[in-house]
Amino acid sequence: MLEFLRHTDHALFHFVNTGLANPVFDVLCPLFRHKFFWLPLYLLLAFIFYKRYGNKILLIGAFAALTVLLTDQLSSSLIKPLVHRLRPCNNFEVNARLLLDYCGAGYSFVSSHAANHFGIAMFLIPFLKHKKLAAALLFTWAFAIAFSQVYVGVHFPADVAGGAALGIFIGGLTALLAFKFIERNTRKN
Repeated sequence: MLEFLRHTDHALFHFVNTGLANPVFDVLCPLFRHKFFWLPLYLLLAFIFYKRYGNKILLIGAFAALTVLLTDQLSSSLIKPLVHRLRPCNNFEVNARLLLDYCGAGYSFVSSHAANHFGIAMFLIPFLKHKKLAAALLFTWAFAIAFSQVYVGVHFPADVAGGAALGIFIGGLTALLAFKFIERNTRKN
């Protein structure tokens, strides 16, 4: 069973990394991985949150930062060292097409990019007015980043799926905690 999963993961990796290769993705996917590319989105979300929540944006921001801290540290400092899975670009048996100047020295499972972005997406959705639209847009954003990790050759599909699952769990948990904390502090004031 494990061999079947590994084979399927490698086949999906090659499909995305080489089978879908095209000049448009070759430009977009490295950009999608870059945090400054998404700066306009972050600024728009900050504006929306400020208009809707006023000074509570500081508490929401603190819980959003906690979300990223948890997803990043759990993925990078706990799970990756336990699993020890080589990145496709560091595994010569995989023959990955690398679109970056570097591969990354760390391990591959789970993807911290996927964990962080799915985590923050899941965290933000309950705070937004149009939840279905917000979920569609934010999960599309997180998926684009996770897909790009595979496309550029630094992660396997299972890495980003595991990162997405971790992020969704942590983001849901921190959103619940944030709502309870804000509700409790609002009643006191």
